[in-house]
Amino acid sequence: MTTTEPTFGARTALWDVLRDPSAADVLRRHAPSIVGSTLLHTFHSQPLGLVLDTEEELSTADREAVLAELAQIAPGSTDRTANQTPAPSAPSAQYEPAGTAVGSAETTHAPSVGRWERFEVVIAGPAHGNPFTDVELTARFLGPDGAAAEVLGFYDGDGRYRIRFLPPVEGTWRFETASNAASLDRLAGQFEVTASTSRGPVRVDGMHFRYADGTRYLPIGTTAYAWTHQGDDLEERTLRTLGSAPFTKIRMCVFPKSYTFNSNEPERFPFTRDSDGGFLLDRFDPAYWAHLEQRIDELDSLGIEADLILFHAYDRWGFSRMDPASDDRYVRYATARLSAFRNVWWSMANEFDLLFDKTEADWERWAGIVQRWDATDHLRSIHNCRVVYDQGRPWITHVSMQRTDAYKTAEMTTEWRRWQKPVVVDECAYEGNIDQGWGNISGEEMVRRCWEGAVRGGYVGHGETYVDPDEVLWWAKGGDLHGTSPERMAFLARITEEAPGGVLEPVAGDWDAPAAGVVGEHVLYYFGFSQPTFRRFFHDPSTTWDVDVIDTWNTTVETVARGVSGRFVVDLPGRPYIAVRLRRAA
Repeated sequence: MTTTEPTFGARTALWDVLRDPSAADVLRRHAPSIVGSTLLHTFHSQPLGLVLDTEEELSTADREAVLAELAQIAPGSTDRTANQTPAPSAPSAQYEPAGTAVGSAETTHAPSVGRWERFEVVIAGPAHGNPFTDVELTARFLGPDGAAAEVLGFYDGDGRYRIRFLPPVEGTWRFETASNAASLDRLAGQFEVTASTSRGPVRVDGMHFRYADGTRYLPIGTTAYAWTHQGDDLEERTLRTLGSAPFTKIRMCVFPKSYTFNSNEPERFPFTRDSDGGFLLDRFDPAYWAHLEQRIDELDSLGIEADLILFHAYDRWGFSRMDPASDDRYVRYATARLSAFRNVWWSMANEFDLLFDKTEADWERWAGIVQRWDATDHLRSIHNCRVVYDQGRPWITHVSMQRTDAYKTAEMTTEWRRWQKPVVVDECAYEGNIDQGWGNISGEEMVRRCWEGAVRGGYVGHGETYVDPDEVLWWAKGGDLHGTSPERMAFLARITEEAPGGVLEPVAGDWDAPAAGVVGEHVLYYFGFSQPTFRRFFHDPSTTWDVDVIDTWNTTVETVARGVSGRFVVDLPGRPYIAVRLRRAA
């Protein structure tokens, strides 16, 4: 007689238990201290039995109850969509009293605005009921030569509504609103869009990026997930640090974060609190959003793109497990408020596959909401932990990747370019010294990964996780930088800017050294952790070259030969992190 092994047991990895909604529910009921732990994500790969046996808050009876109930779950028995709430009905056309004059609300807006500068209409409107859910407000903008856009308006509290737009074309524009609230319906206005110094939003340019005005954009990224949730003193310290750092993009969460080194309680939340200390998920807190907007504008003044992460799993407040209606409403509200900020990027999630209750249909639906209502058409991505999302989806503008191998990360750039989209390795691991392998590489290794990815045609981002007695680690809370990699990343950016077109495009290198540039004109070889004392080069003898030896760690460039051609030897210093640049001689 044979027995069937239960789907879940003591040897099942915690990761697999949490990915099944029914199994995860068993843990939530019998072992809430595990599911609610800020260290949860550090032991995903451990067998469930070991996790249960080492959880001090559980009794023997608790452990046995978990395993006994899990053993009853049949394979494939869970329907992820079974408990989803239906979509809310459309706002009522009778929100305002009968007889309310159409278009009677008072509007104010500037008579003119610069191209790619935020234009805003402020409307004094009704405040009864719950305007966050009871009122729908949109506006259609019409500009010169058939330019048009439709945007969402939003309620900003105290009877105040706002409509925002980032005009892409100079000339005369007009707008007209539509709303179920009669006083907000068919409001109209006109304004002029003038020349400005704004470079506009970042756009994809083949496998690279440009601002909308055509200026080259190089993403020198960093991560400080929860920096806007730390209070003004620390946040302003972070801004001062960013002001002297080389970064042009920062990954940051809209929701606060609960995780190791992230145990402090934020001052502000996206939703209004209820009388029991929970949250009213159908009422946003305008003060929270105004604070976030202030920080995004301050980043813009520093030339930094705000890569906004809409969802993540590191949560003790319930934001990662909201019902679908609340999720959708949140995405619409964020899109309505933030799409007209020049420097916004949308990241649908940090580590989407750790949000076990979300389905592929959810991610596709939220991406559709952003696409539908972001008239600026900002860049969009989704970030992975273990499972890579299908980066070929049309809504994804660029590839945002976390390492898929503990060591080989930047090297994967070559493979990830198969999607024919720019590759941004947003998490190759962080420079630091914490216990986790994702946060304890050296500055030298961080810089090596940045160069390795760059010559393979991608962009590898920075992060820093040095242990701090006050738990102020840059990757989470910002503050001060202590590492050695940022200034070397600035040097890499300088070398990239000197390449043809201001980018590094891969070309055929040697078997042991990737290369980038333009064949016959400009070729950059990178030797990484290898340490040759000389190197032979073979090139078409009809082309003569000037040869630079670049020390990527000591940030030096030395021209060691001029006018060489054909087969030639370049002497090298016999230490790692060296690059050789061949530039066609004039």
